[in-house]
Amino acid sequence: MSYIDRIRACNNADLTRQTPFLVAGERLGWLAPDAVESLSAHSGLFTQTAHGVALSESLTAPDARTQAIAEVAAELAGKGVTRTLTGELFAARNRWSDTPRFLIDRAAASYFGLRCYGVHLNGFVRKPDGLHFWIGTRAVAKPTYPGQLDNTVAGGQPYGLTLDENMIKECAEEAGIPEDMARTAQPVGCITYFREENSRIKPDCMFCYDLELPDGFDPVNTDGEIDRFDLMPAAEVMRLVRDTAEFKFNCSLALIDFFIRHGLLRPDTEPDYAALADGLRRHGADDGAIA
Repeated sequence: MSYIDRIRACNNADLTRQTPFLVAGERLGWLAPDAVESLSAHSGLFTQTAHGVALSESLTAPDARTQAIAEVAAELAGKGVTRTLTGELFAARNRWSDTPRFLIDRAAASYFGLRCYGVHLNGFVRKPDGLHFWIGTRAVAKPTYPGQLDNTVAGGQPYGLTLDENMIKECAEEAGIPEDMARTAQPVGCITYFREENSRIKPDCMFCYDLELPDGFDPVNTDGEIDRFDLMPAAEVMRLVRDTAEFKFNCSLALIDFFIRHGLLRPDTEPDYAALADGLRRHGADDGAIA
């Protein structure tokens, strides 16, 4: 196994098997064959066109689209097609700067292949023998990726919060990091990928942060989503990312990005260095244009 395998695992989508999901002439997501068939039953709401499946053009306002999609999402959850709805709303948009086209429960977002956003924070400690990372182990009762390793703090980006507000909230919930400490986290860029999982497309964007934590501070989970934290030397974290699949798929990418930026991976010794740096930013298939 290798670091580049982690990149490939997050960019395994085969879009030739997917149908564009269109809103107001913009490709906003991707639909698997079963989703196309299911949505065709809502003939007044979704229409098959030469370019894909389009949400009714009569729904011109974001609020109206949100209400219509909410009814479909409730039906899908009721049938067990998606996970139980969370009540947490994500904004449907191709670019972070775009006005949301509508809001959707996060549990239903992947059904429509919508781009979701999130925040990922690597908390690290400087010791005499080098950098160490606080690594979380996801709760075994968690419905998604139970028991896998995780970044110090990570979470989806709900509508209505700024990125900094969400980061501060997630720091408190996931690791018990106080607000004054969380505010020192440094935004360090974005990672994008196109993953296919159970025929659903995840064209996601992670906003990444670094947070240097004082030696002696121990993170403590407060929301039940993390079973424990372990302070691991950088060499062990790098081995786990490179040689195992123990980390949740996208958490590996946030760590590889850290390794590159902090010189833990170097171009003269890592043969896939250029491919890794390029692979952390998946371009081209996410601009919403209709071919």
